[in-house]
Amino acid sequence: MAVLELTDKPFFADKNRAFWNLHSAGWAGAVILRAASGIAQGQPVSFLVPILISAVTGYSITLLLSVIYRFLIGQRPFITWSLTFVSVSLATIGYAYLDVWVLQTIRDGVDETPFAQLWLAAIYINSVLLAAWSALYYAINYFVRAEEQADQMMRLEAQATSAQLTMLRYQLNPHFLFNTLNSISTLVLLKQTEQANAMLSRLSSFLRFTLINEAAAKVPLTQEIETLKLYLDIEKMRFEERLRTFFTIEPAVKDALVPSLLLQPLVENAIKYAVTPKEEGADISVVAQLVGQRVRITVSDTGPGLQPGQQDSSLSTGVGMANTRERLSQAYGEDQRFEHYVKAAGGFEVLLELPYQTGIMVGEDNQAGAKSQGKISA
Repeated sequence: MAVLELTDKPFFADKNRAFWNLHSAGWAGAVILRAASGIAQGQPVSFLVPILISAVTGYSITLLLSVIYRFLIGQRPFITWSLTFVSVSLATIGYAYLDVWVLQTIRDGVDETPFAQLWLAAIYINSVLLAAWSALYYAINYFVRAEEQADQMMRLEAQATSAQLTMLRYQLNPHFLFNTLNSISTLVLLKQTEQANAMLSRLSSFLRFTLINEAAAKVPLTQEIETLKLYLDIEKMRFEERLRTFFTIEPAVKDALVPSLLLQPLVENAIKYAVTPKEEGADISVVAQLVGQRVRITVSDTGPGLQPGQQDSSLSTGVGMANTRERLSQAYGEDQRFEHYVKAAGGFEVLLELPYQTGIMVGEDNQAGAKSQGKISA
């Protein structure tokens, strides 16, 4: 039982201690049970001596069996069970022989029962005892191994989820940087250095703000909106008056935690499909409100929406929409809502619903440290 370990139970935190406690308690219970049975049958007190000697013998024999089982438990099933059967059989024969020898030595001249008869009876009793001990040993160890494997799988799944969230987060930056750097390059070619410098400055602020956050972290909605506004400041350098933004954030949800950079790809999607195609541009609105115990966020635009013959699914296959849907699924499982549709008055709208959460999330201490470093470097 040296492999016993359950991280969620202090009793099993120390594998050796758990084995000795269970092993000792088991044999103590066996002694108590046999003593109580003998007393109930009117046996003299002296009958306790062979019982105690038998318990010490069994205690020692099962210690040897535990060493054997520790090796056998990792072998192929056929080897494990066949050698276990052989070990229990040999241990039972030897245990029974010692028990009968001790009994006849103590009761010399009192009990005339033949040695062979007592030995057969002892083999039956001890085989049941050792078989039960062996079954419990394997049962507990296999159960604990299954628990450890389940815990390991949960840790691996958590690591995979974190890695997936990180990949999805970092997938956004190259996509955004390409467009921004291309615009800066165009401004430089047109010798509009003042605008190019302004865009570079805003891009630096945006990247500093986003890179201090861990990819899988959650941030307050106010911080998410602030990051989004930094992004929009850059885009407004490109589109000027064609890009018009409006924010309606209820006070009740300002501290609600959301995945970092959750809204940026949705707004980028709106700019691509609503602002870019129309000469007069479009309005983009972000609304956040508390509905029961859930945060509802909508990102809508006044763009053309779906064109005749265009399938609704085509808009959901872009990087931004697919990325956001996958991040919500990774972060909240089924406990989230993601929908998009064409508004009756025209334009496109994306609706998000996620659990209302507040407090300190894992990684916020690192974010705070990064913020202070960012302020110093700035």
